[in-house]
Amino acid sequence: MAKFNRKGKGGTPAISTASLPDIVFMLLFFFMVTTVMREVEMKIRIKLPQATEIKKLEKKSLVSYIYVGKPIPSYEAKFGTEPRIQLNDEFSQMSDVVAYISAEREKLDENDIPQMITSIKADSDVKMGIITDLKQELRKAQALKINYSTRKELR
Repeated sequence: MAKFNRKGKGGTPAISTASLPDIVFMLLFFFMVTTVMREVEMKIRIKLPQATEIKKLEKKSLVSYIYVGKPIPSYEAKFGTEPRIQLNDEFSQMSDVVAYISAEREKLDENDIPQMITSIKADSDVKMGIITDLKQELRKAQALKINYSTRKELR
């Protein structure tokens, strides 16, 4: 019988890395497009109260958040330890709520304005008086759809 000789004695050929930069850039663009940056810097402490009946919001783009709680330790020297209202990235007074809601409405499309929801993220230790005052200001601003943010009760 005849013997067959192999032409190359190297084994398997090397893997081509020509498409590697394309793959890296596709991954880079994917994460750049899908990553959501944090919109608000939290300047207050919030431990959400627990609830049993929770409903998830459908369109989060129509939700405006109002944060209520005590300032974090780095802001206690300037603002004290009493509960405060945070609108976007700054501490605000109760009288600023109407202007904030008006500004949030202007950002939305005209058809989405009736579906706008105001979500109150309040610390569980905040007294109900400040929440009641906040609700009165929201009534003045005609923001009647109010949501209270909670965390699910552990069973």
